Amino acid sequence: MPAVTEERTRLPRALTIFLVSLAGLLLEVGYTRIVSYKLWYYYSYLVIGLSLLGIGSGHREATPQRVRPLEAMARYLDVLDARNVPVQARVLSALGPRMLAMAAERSAGTHPYLTIPTQTRAARTTLGPDALVAPEQTVVFDTDPESARRTARGFLRNDLAMSNYTTTMRSAGFTADDIAGGGSDTLVDTIIAHGGAPALAAAIRAHLDAGADHVCVQVQPAGGDVVPALRAIAAELRL
Repeated sequence: MPAVTEERTRLPRALTIFLVSLAGLLLEVGYTRIVSYKLWYYYSYLVIGLSLLGIGSGHREATPQRVRPLEAMARYLDVLDARNVPVQARVLSALGPRMLAMAAERSAGTHPYLTIPTQTRAARTTLGPDALVAPEQTVVFDTDPESARRTARGFLRNDLAMSNYTTTMRSAGFTADDIAGGGSDTLVDTIIAHGGAPALAAAIRAHLDAGADHVCVQVQPAGGDVVPALRAIAAELRL
């Protein structure tokens, strides 16, 4: 009789242990799912919070209907305003003085392309001390001037056929002869930094010294491994 009682007691005890263990396991799984969701939420919020909407007006050569870029940009910004897109979450690729004025009034700043440090300084003067000025700087990590220029000219081929870029180049002091024929050595050497890490870093520092908050480095040729160039530049800048 005692043996039977002991057997009956053992069964509920084992069931209790099983149920408690199962509850603990389910609780752990639940916490894992909740924490996973929360971490993903915060990660997503972080990524979205770091995003910045860059807006350009396009090219007349690529889009024939692009005839009044300032009006088109103003209408597009009106749409963003209506959709409650914050002014501080967007920048304009402003090259000319009127687009820069619009960038100062209706965006966080400017992200210009194919500009030189004197234009960075002019953008800072127009936009004021609090706006974002983030020019692009193309670099070729190649210490052979002839080889580097070939790479640079291949990169600039399409851009030198775009009137908005060539107008900006002329405003920077380049002549029609500089722009023609794939670009003079003076134009290529000034707009596209090439050489070793010290030369590339110097071109980036020139923009920063002229008032840039950030310089977007574009390594050419893009089809190659860009990491060595970026590492070399970062080491030279002590980043």
